[in-house]
Amino acid sequence: MKILIVNAGSSSLKFKLFEMPNEDVLASGEIERLNMPGSKVKIKYGDGEVYKEEQDKIDYEQSAGIMLNRLKDLNVIEHLGDIKAVAHRVVAGANVFDKVAEINDQTLKQIVDLGEIAPIHNPSEAKYIDIVASILPDVKQYAVFDSAFFHDVPEMNGQYGIPHELTEKFGIQRYGEHGINHTYITQEAMKMLGTDKADLVTLHLGSGSSIAAERDGKCYDTSMGYTPMNGLLMGTRAGDVDPALVPFLMKRMGASADEIIEMFNERSGMLGVSGISSDMRDLEESDDSRAKLALDMFLTRVIKYAASYITELDGVDAIVFSGGIGEHDEWVRSEVCKKLRWFGIKLDEEKNHAQQPGDMSAPDSKVKVFLIPADEEIAMVRDVFKYQN
Repeated sequence: MKILIVNAGSSSLKFKLFEMPNEDVLASGEIERLNMPGSKVKIKYGDGEVYKEEQDKIDYEQSAGIMLNRLKDLNVIEHLGDIKAVAHRVVAGANVFDKVAEINDQTLKQIVDLGEIAPIHNPSEAKYIDIVASILPDVKQYAVFDSAFFHDVPEMNGQYGIPHELTEKFGIQRYGEHGINHTYITQEAMKMLGTDKADLVTLHLGSGSSIAAERDGKCYDTSMGYTPMNGLLMGTRAGDVDPALVPFLMKRMGASADEIIEMFNERSGMLGVSGISSDMRDLEESDDSRAKLALDMFLTRVIKYAASYITELDGVDAIVFSGGIGEHDEWVRSEVCKKLRWFGIKLDEEKNHAQQPGDMSAPDSKVKVFLIPADEEIAMVRDVFKYQN
């Protein structure tokens, strides 16, 4: 049974086609730098074959068409009808969804309505669902929710210090994001530790970034909040800001609340600070002082959250790096571990430079340092196949 997993992020589209139940990956691809110059397509398929393509400013609709059509063009499948199910990563399920859901008119409407919580994610994910449905009208589609992992967050970490009646009335709480990957890397880290009783800090660092604290496999705290805008400085998202800035900027700019939130989501973060790019690679190659400032701000916030979570957990057994930046940026890993050395964390710099997944700890490190590549797709396909059977 062929199941296509669609993982649409704020700046990239990842996908994998699985043959289940064997979990064989027939093809995997990524279209990165969406809506930016130099959008890149890369698809791995067959016996180590790689297809590459580059266009300027591939948008969401074009990327969905490329994803489906290239699978057929490259003879990964004979017909689009060979795909029997499609599963989408959906960021915000709030307290409406705590597990996989089959897409129908009602669930799609709920996903769209929850766009208020994830305005740069849920609407585009719903659009992908619509696009795929128009091309594969007879194929069942499913949603796997990032927020499901955070249902276990204790109330003291999940609630805000606002009047309790508003928390109850409007369901306002910390919903988090990247839960599918935090779940996956937590499970993998505990396998590497040989126990299911471990305290961890997991760092999903990419264009969208979040840090989570886990106790015995369950989320204890997370940097993202009611929306994915909270927490770390990100590619285009501001992260933590004083809420009083919203009315202040509305008055000074003559803007609406929605316009200010759009700015915080799409024109802030490393892009807004640097004025150059939202991509870490571009900033590291730049000599501009604002690019350096953006990097320093990103790094400082990662360190602040990681250190606070280690303290909150009374120490940890391991920290885990994942996500595009976490997996590929040795400088970030090195700097974070240097600042966390007071907790007994020590990175093996040779292993860090080699960037091989696995244990990157120095022999005398009191805390394990793991590099575990994100694999949200395998976590998703397992959930969907289990749901179907």
